[in-house]
Amino acid sequence: MSSFERLSPQDTSFLYFESPVSHMHVGSVAVFEDPGLTAEEINAHIDQRLDLVPHFRKKLMWVPYGQGRPVWVDDPHFDVRFHVRHTGLPRPGGESELLTLMGRLMSTPLDRKRPLWELWMVDLPGDRKAVIQKTHHCLIDGVSGVDLATVLLDLDKDASPVEGERWRAAPAPSKGELLRATLVERMVKPAEIVRTVRAATRAPRKVLERATAVAKGLASFGGAALEIAPRTSLNQAIGPHRRFQVVRTHLEDLKVVKNRFGCTVNDVVLALVAAGLRHILVERGEKVDGLVMRAAVPVSVRDESERMTYGNRVAVMFAPLPVGEPDLAKRLQTIHEGMAHVKQSGEAVGADALIQLSDFAPPTIMALAARAIERQWVMNLVVTNVPGPQFPLYLRGGQMLEAFPFVPLVGTTTLGVAVLSYNGQINFGLSGDWDAVPDLARFAQGIESGLAELLALVAATPVPSPHVVSIEVRERARRGADARIRVPVARPARPSRSPGAPSAPAAPAGKSQAKRCGGRSPPHHEGDRSDGGAIPPSPGTRGFRE
Repeated sequence: MSSFERLSPQDTSFLYFESPVSHMHVGSVAVFEDPGLTAEEINAHIDQRLDLVPHFRKKLMWVPYGQGRPVWVDDPHFDVRFHVRHTGLPRPGGESELLTLMGRLMSTPLDRKRPLWELWMVDLPGDRKAVIQKTHHCLIDGVSGVDLATVLLDLDKDASPVEGERWRAAPAPSKGELLRATLVERMVKPAEIVRTVRAATRAPRKVLERATAVAKGLASFGGAALEIAPRTSLNQAIGPHRRFQVVRTHLEDLKVVKNRFGCTVNDVVLALVAAGLRHILVERGEKVDGLVMRAAVPVSVRDESERMTYGNRVAVMFAPLPVGEPDLAKRLQTIHEGMAHVKQSGEAVGADALIQLSDFAPPTIMALAARAIERQWVMNLVVTNVPGPQFPLYLRGGQMLEAFPFVPLVGTTTLGVAVLSYNGQINFGLSGDWDAVPDLARFAQGIESGLAELLALVAATPVPSPHVVSIEVRERARRGADARIRVPVARPARPSRSPGAPSAPAAPAGKSQAKRCGGRSPPHHEGDRSDGGAIPPSPGTRGFRE
């Protein structure tokens, strides 16, 4: 019997967003201690773990005559060796060469005739190995991408290999079968809607509260979507080629700033992005006085029941970035107030409601709407902040030392920012159009300078207990030369844990499941869920340039 699974409207939209110059894959580059495995051993390890993520053995199948959304079907010719690839770097094989490779790999689309993902294993000097991950956005969003990483990697340095049953592809439907099933589904859906409405009338108060929230959110999101973002040199037609840069920070640094100014970690991230934008525009000789740019901030709308599931469950909010404000503290306060207003308005609720309504739109209408993104005017860039696990992960005994995410560029956004927290770090992955942003390193430098200035403000200002900034922090903020060292902060004593205990309790699982992360959802950091000129690693950060 044939088997297939229909893509959701939001997953399908990322297929329609794609164009010859806009590649809709997300990704990351992570650096590991080299586990000392052969290519065959790594391939076998990944292949065994794919039993936990069956979508990674599926490919797209399109409904004839465009009568419905595409479906996932098993790829009968699946071969992990096509998707897990091994390569090296030109001499000296350091950070600059790795980031160049990352940009080039992100500049080419995935093959739609095969499962939509790739892993590149890159040999680095100093017993290090990099893993570049590239997955189509129709398959995962930021949060599910983190969940995927925790499934493929281990919690335990000495975890045993996972033994699984031999996989066999389920037969795909014929084109005629898929067309008939799609037409039947379309006829049945109105009856399902009627049943849903009848069930809802049994709890009228909850329905009214939900309807009120959705109506408020739709009005707010509709108003935000009609606002025009200011035009700068960073907003122009993009090409197919990408650059990639990274910025390293510590979560503790951002929490110190958050606690001092009474905001969220996400507010601090946006303030740093604004600092980077101001720096690159000023360096280009552009006027920034009074300039308020707009960032599209994806927000996960998954609940706990949807953890460890794949596909997309995100809505979008628009954040003000007061680039023209020279005072860094005022800039952060303006962002905090603006984001508080956006959250109170229910903008994300309205965006999510519109996404759900797209379930009733014909594929041709969805395709036309997606193409309109190429001429969008509502945002200057995308800033996504994805919470990751605050404990180390391992690839067959090799610890993941650091990771930097990648966000695709669309329309006229020549610059994108993806942020990932992992094991005490918050790392920025900066994607830029190759031709429009040759000075991407200046944007990275502006982010680092912004954090150094904020830490200097914290060190120079009395801080109420219990968040007392130490003398060491004040001294390094005064020097201003290395604002990326971990900030020691005096806090109330926490309950002690036995040596080697994990940062958070693992979910109940069998012995074999406890060895991997598939039975454990990574905790989120404080703040919001949003999913040449290289910057040197922080002292204490064992990156690939150690």
